[in-house]
Amino acid sequence: MANKSTSAAKHGHCPPATPWRCVTGSVTATHNFEVSNFSQLYGMGVGKFVSSSTFSVGGCDWRIEFYPDGNKKENNGAYVSVFLYFVGGTAGVTVEFSLSLLGKDDQVSEEGTFTRTFPSVGSDWGRTKFIEKSQLQELLRLNGNRFTIRCVLTMKKVPHTVEGSRVVVPQPKLHQDLTDMLKNGEGADVTFSVGDQSFSAHKCILAARSTVFKAELFGALKEKDARCIKIDDMEPTIFEALLHFIYTDSLIDDCDSDKNPSMQHLLVAADRYGMERLRLMCEAKLCQGIDVETVATTLALAEQHHCTQLKDACLGFIVSRNVLGAVMKTDGFKHLIASCPLIMKEMLDKVAAVWSE
Repeated sequence: MANKSTSAAKHGHCPPATPWRCVTGSVTATHNFEVSNFSQLYGMGVGKFVSSSTFSVGGCDWRIEFYPDGNKKENNGAYVSVFLYFVGGTAGVTVEFSLSLLGKDDQVSEEGTFTRTFPSVGSDWGRTKFIEKSQLQELLRLNGNRFTIRCVLTMKKVPHTVEGSRVVVPQPKLHQDLTDMLKNGEGADVTFSVGDQSFSAHKCILAARSTVFKAELFGALKEKDARCIKIDDMEPTIFEALLHFIYTDSLIDDCDSDKNPSMQHLLVAADRYGMERLRLMCEAKLCQGIDVETVATTLALAEQHHCTQLKDACLGFIVSRNVLGAVMKTDGFKHLIASCPLIMKEMLDKVAAVWSE
């Protein structure tokens, strides 16, 4: 007697195929760890290191550990050492990664690509003789006493079976649609005059993103002429960056941590218009760009706009790097003392606490 499937096939009736498939692949990420004011790290001691923030790739957490005086006594501090450290995730993971040294504009030293198994959380692998300090001096001279360690890490995904999709759904592009809407000005119903430039926008979008704009455009604080509003005390480039964030929920491409003054002004604008996420994004960027020349002005900004995390980062930089003397010579420090006189006591208390340890 024929079974049901054979019988169905003879009559031209085939059961529907179920589109299951086995999925494999890999995920790759790049993490940059900038080392600034390197000369102040000299003399930390062999075996002592500074580390990058923790970054995640393929469900595992990693960080870069940098030894300014190397990690082995037999090298007499002649080399700097760099290691990839396994912070957390599945034990026994095998990854492919590279460690390289970058200057400001181009790659200086490529250490090759390695495939290694990290047997357990807390294990690491890297280069004891990453680069000789003598070779590092020219790079430091050309790049303002700083350089970047780049780690490119690839992890293979665990093979798994998934049901195939019969319908291909495109990626969301709301942010792109709103960006185009901002650029072409279609449907705009309000114009802002900022310096010598004009910007067209849409009241409903502004009101949805900022309670301050909502009050100015629709509430009790509504401008008399709500179709043309003049913005004082703000650069056109900063207002443009503010509008870009309102429409896209992201920073404009020109905004990066190397442009501290622009990021400071954008933080002020975010605070002015009650945009907490943008304010915190600016705060995070400024934390990454702290140096001797800018720390005082950044600290004043943090104090004036109640940026607790940024304030702690500035004070921590001054205390941990032992740079108070150099900071006090900057023009920014004079502004800090004039605008926030009470901060000096807090700063000196932290320095005294470190010295007493």
